[in-house]
Formats: sequence, structure tokens, C-alpha cells
Amino acid sequence: MDELKKNQIQIEIDELTAQGAYANLAMISHSESEFILDFIFVQPQAPKAKVRARIITSPAHAKRILAALKDNVSKFESRFGEIKSEVLIDEKKVGYYN
Repeated sequence: MDELKKNQIQIEIDELTAQGAYANLAMISHSESEFILDFIFVQPQAPKAKVRARIITSPAHAKRILAALKDNVSKFESRFGEIKSEVLIDEKKVGYYN
């Protein structure tokens, strides 16, 4: 039991961060040593969009995020049904791109 307590991390979140930021577009890029994830909010009919958050992480951590996201989507769909997603070809549409 003491070994479990040693490996636990207490995570804190400030009030502003806890409110979150809505994003309806993600741009993902990478180099040999890092992945950059930009989360963006695009307003309909607006010619500009703003990055709401940028996360820079290692390739190994990006792969762990991908696995965790796949697991969570699977659990969500088991509970609420399949998530419908269209393949976005027109880059002027809102969505997630890589």
C-alpha cells in the first residue's frame, strides 16, 4: 500500500483552467522530438479563428494520449451509441484535421 502512495501524484487545477475551452478544430504537427496539438475555435462564417490551447508533448506521450482517447471513445460508444463523424474534405468546414 505504501508503494502505491509513493507513485500517486496530487493534481491541482486553477479555476480558469477548470472551466475549459471549447474547440471545434484541431491542428496536429510533429517533429522528430515532439508533437504539437493546437486546439482552435472557429466561428461559423468568420474569416479568422483563434488557437484556444497549444499542447507540446513527446512522441511517447502522444501515443499514450492516443491510446487513452481510443479507450474513452470506445467506452463512450458502449454507453451512448456510435459517434457519427463525417470525413471532412473541404478544409473550410469545421472539424479535426491532421
